[in-house]
Amino acid sequence: MRTRTRALALGFALAAAPLGAQEPLSVIDWLSQQSGGGAGPVLLEPPVAETAAGPEITVSPLDDLARSVGLVPGSVTGLPPELWEKSRVDDLTRLIDAAPVIGNPAMQALLYSLLLTEARAPDAPGAEAALLSARLDRLMELGAVDPAQSLAGLAGPETDPALFARWFDALLLTGDEDQGCAVLAQAPHLSPGQAARIFCQVRRGDWSTAALTLEVAHALELLPPDELRLLDRFLSPEMFEGLPPLPRPDHPDPLSFRLFEAIGERLPTAPLPRAFATADLRDVAGWKAQIEAAERLVRSGALTPNMLLGLYTQRAPAASGGVWDRVAALQRFETALQSGSVEAVEKTLPPVWRAMQSERLEVPFAALFGEALAGVALQDPTARALAFRIRLLSPQYEAAARDAPDDDPRTTFLAALARGIPGLLPPPDAQARAIADGFASDATPPARLREALDQGRLGEVILEAMRLFDRGARGNLDDLTRALATLRAVGLEDSARRAALQLMLLERGP
Repeated sequence: MRTRTRALALGFALAAAPLGAQEPLSVIDWLSQQSGGGAGPVLLEPPVAETAAGPEITVSPLDDLARSVGLVPGSVTGLPPELWEKSRVDDLTRLIDAAPVIGNPAMQALLYSLLLTEARAPDAPGAEAALLSARLDRLMELGAVDPAQSLAGLAGPETDPALFARWFDALLLTGDEDQGCAVLAQAPHLSPGQAARIFCQVRRGDWSTAALTLEVAHALELLPPDELRLLDRFLSPEMFEGLPPLPRPDHPDPLSFRLFEAIGERLPTAPLPRAFATADLRDVAGWKAQIEAAERLVRSGALTPNMLLGLYTQRAPAASGGVWDRVAALQRFETALQSGSVEAVEKTLPPVWRAMQSERLEVPFAALFGEALAGVALQDPTARALAFRIRLLSPQYEAAARDAPDDDPRTTFLAALARGIPGLLPPPDAQARAIADGFASDATPPARLREALDQGRLGEVILEAMRLFDRGARGNLDDLTRALATLRAVGLEDSARRAALQLMLLERGP
């Protein structure tokens, strides 16, 4: 199930060329397509309708792109290679680390585009390594282990111990640790520590050297006692048969996690950081664990919705309650869709929607089924209203705007927002008014961000806009207006619309 994957104008004004008609594509969807597989995440800034202004793509000589590091070309993300060049690396690493995106899939998608696009670091000593480390660390924090592994591998993990350590962590969680062990065998100086060296020696079949290395580690106290006990059981499991399990560590690293797995004492991933959920996508985990891991990763944008759909529909639910109720609801709804029965769709749509809401999977569900719902001639007013809201959360949100089910002020405002013209209708509340102000023709970014754009600090400005949006979502409506105005000013029209629609429709609260 694992899959390996390996422009805006810099000024304030952008060209007014219309965008193409293709539908939004996530960066991780794009990465999956390149590899011909299924796993992996992100939503990037796509073209929308003829009403949106498009970004200029900067064309540079090949020599100028030599230091661009990323998995997705600027021709896909619309982001220029000089995205980061004019900013201070300390500012960038701070903003990348703190970018608040959990809770709004559009902001998550935008962050993935920033982290994975091909771009050059600022021209300062150590800036390239620092920026790459920040990108990798944030990808891992979001649970995007596959892209982190590919990005680190592309950057050359054999050249730097710190980069190798991050790459090796990702390899351990995806089950590709033999790649790292092969590099370590040729370059032992890259080893993150004695434990990694011993682990790789065993993986490569050199048990005697591993035993000697562990003996030295014991004699010289090179490792903490708990690590030594774990490695003892890893090397000589027969000596510890019948003994109680080892205490579970509070904060295991990926290597400890894999060592516990190797001795038959697998740690649950639910209490661990998101990246560990990736390990449950392997076949060593049961179906329930795979589903729960996929839900967790899809929620953070680190896995494509199609991967989750494949798990949901793999077989009949094994029981009832919890995850099995979600599986059953999804399967009943999909069967209803395939049957062509309007009555069956109307009956199964509300329960599956409630199931998705309970796990904050509304947007992934909309991405999977929004287009199909458009082809169902629903008769029940409640079902029609729900389908409309779901379609507004899908990539086909602008097409949905033409099918408003009623003339309720909130409904008509949402339809106008999906078309990028919310100011044409009275806003139903203060939040909607702030959103409409952000889409006004005279809306501009704050002065400090306009100045930053003039200086070419595009990536920094986008990250600042994400911070403003988060504050706006928490109730600072002036910041909400500023965030949307900034996103639109740099050509991120689709991100602005989707983020605003999600804010109004998901009703997450502060």
